[in-house]
Amino acid sequence: MANIKSAKKRILVIETRTARNKAIRSAVKTVSKKVESAVAAGDKELAKTNLQAAISEIEKACTKGVYHKNTAGRKVSRLTKLVNTLN
Repeated sequence: MANIKSAKKRILVIETRTARNKAIRSAVKTVSKKVESAVAAGDKELAKTNLQAAISEIEKACTKGVYHKNTAGRKVSRLTKLVNTLN
């Protein structure tokens, strides 16, 4: 355990940020699963609407610094490719 006051403060800040990052990652996973389940069910319209929500959530995570730009792009690309298989 840290003895220095600034180090103790940093530990608290890290815990807060870790919780926020986990929540954001979890939200991205949830919307991604919704897209995948819609594709598995063969529902084209639901898949497209869920894809838009997923892209929005992924971009938000990217701007907040939770995901790297390339990681966000890769996730969006894979989901879009998956939805396009319904055509």
